[in-house]
Amino acid sequence: MFKEPEPLIDIFQNGENVMVVAELKGFRKENIKVHVEQRRLVISANAHGRSYHKILSLPKAVVPESMRMTYKNGVVEIILKKAMEAKAIKELAG
Repeated sequence: MFKEPEPLIDIFQNGENVMVVAELKGFRKENIKVHVEQRRLVISANAHGRSYHKILSLPKAVVPESMRMTYKNGVVEIILKKAMEAKAIKELAG
């Protein structure tokens, strides 16, 4: 029996953002659900009897409300703004 390979997923980060890129071919954007739970990103998709569910540990705490998602040619790109750490907030506050 043929088993479909796991989608490729990469996590990148720069100074301000964490970016997750996942290959989810065969799904439509409206069938893809993404949300953040603490420092984990949950990706799920359902379509035509197929389903996918993945929980990823994020390298940094993020601001869930900052999430931007695009989906093009079977690739979903999720950008999340890093949350300021307590130490950085204390330094800014003086």
